[in-house]
Amino acid sequence: MTYNIKSPIDISKIQPFVKWVGGKRGLLSQMLPLLPKEFNNYFEPFVGGGALFFELQKQGKLNGKKVYLFDINSELINAYQVIKSSPDRLIENLAKFKEQHSKEFYYEVRAWDREENFLELDSVIRATRFIYLNKTCFNGLYRVNKKNQNNVPIGSYKNPNICDVDTIYSASYALQNATILNVSYKDVLKYASKDDLVYFDPPYYPLTSTSSFTSYSEFEFLDREQEELFEVFCELDKKGAFVIHSNSDTTFINELYKEYNIKKIQANRFINSKSSGRGKISEVLVRNF
Repeated sequence: MTYNIKSPIDISKIQPFVKWVGGKRGLLSQMLPLLPKEFNNYFEPFVGGGALFFELQKQGKLNGKKVYLFDINSELINAYQVIKSSPDRLIENLAKFKEQHSKEFYYEVRAWDREENFLELDSVIRATRFIYLNKTCFNGLYRVNKKNQNNVPIGSYKNPNICDVDTIYSASYALQNATILNVSYKDVLKYASKDDLVYFDPPYYPLTSTSSFTSYSEFEFLDREQEELFEVFCELDKKGAFVIHSNSDTTFINELYKEYNIKKIQANRFINSKSSGRGKISEVLVRNF
């Protein structure tokens, strides 16, 4: 079901509706000039915050194209689907959560996924919880344990923007022609073909043995998973699709993609317990064109 936008939308307000670790908003100025000028359909198989999708939509570069947004994170995809189809109900619920916001309320809501009937909750309520936790948790982090239970502590915000009405309505507008699926990135092989644009933004390969952040879902994404992603990248290349891939600037990734076009870009690093570990860091943008 799609939602009929009732009020005029300010296109300039189109942007991600969640904060996302590894999100690409700060890299868009470096990424956009590297994209093909012409392409058919658009795919983001690890959509996350969807920064590139929302920017391309804002610039009108996806007009008339089919768009496919995938992610294995079921709570994230549910939030996308609810924003697309039920923004009014979502806003009403977020306003109620904002009124109740406190440390006690945060941990009460966070604990919902410990209940057996969690997945039976109304989809709008689950999306409300997801966005509420994202706006009020530490650094906008999404992290789960092996049981797929959220375990991020509360953040120290004085007035978190829990119910961002303009952003939700503009995101809903941007998503009206998107196919949003809770599937593996590998499903892109079922849909993408020649001259389509596919952007992979997977969990990054760790810079060190102690820096691995693989708890984005209950599934790990290390050497074998990166190699499987490389195989999908190569399959799409053979199909004639335009493929672009972000990852960490490590020996492993550089060696894996050495036959392709590797561009080094500079990113800001914010997630580190020590201030000395934050700042500029090199990442790679791999392209098959």
